[in-house]
Amino acid sequence: MEELALHLLDLLENALAAGARHILITIVEDAEGDRLTITVQDDGRGMGAAARQRAMDPFYTTRTTRKVGLGLSLFQATATQCDGALSLTSQPGQGTRVVATMRLSHPDLPPLGDMGATVAAALSREEPVEIVYQHRRGGREFQFSSAWLQLHLGEIPLNCGPVLDWVQRYINKGLAELYGGDEK
Repeated sequence: MEELALHLLDLLENALAAGARHILITIVEDAEGDRLTITVQDDGRGMGAAARQRAMDPFYTTRTTRKVGLGLSLFQATATQCDGALSLTSQPGQGTRVVATMRLSHPDLPPLGDMGATVAAALSREEPVEIVYQHRRGGREFQFSSAWLQLHLGEIPLNCGPVLDWVQRYINKGLAELYGGDEK
């Protein structure tokens, strides 16, 4: 995939399809250690040992809308290509955690992409979901919490167009400030 945000969108779709109501996205850019670590943790159904083993198989999916499950295998390929790895931990009834690491300076590392659109897309569903997005870089941090936003919005649903537009702009502006105008 051309952007890391697209890999994350696929992980968020998987989490939501598994009934997740709380999702934590953490991205840590460690320049000193030359590592990028991306973690997505959810409280969905989780998977047993057999499903975990098959989850990385591109020809396995539990979705009925398509016959292949390329998301995790493509993300794993991206991580491996960038001198990293992808791990998946999951237990039935306890959710799933995916951690991808990559060499931050690797020439093939895809750009982060539009994280604002990724989070907004996950919030656009009818079922309510709480998403926390944390991004650390160079001793600085940006954080977004949909629960914080819902507290301020009151009765206005998160999945209405103007709110989703605001979420996208807010996250992308926060990341631009985190990068200090540098290219993501």
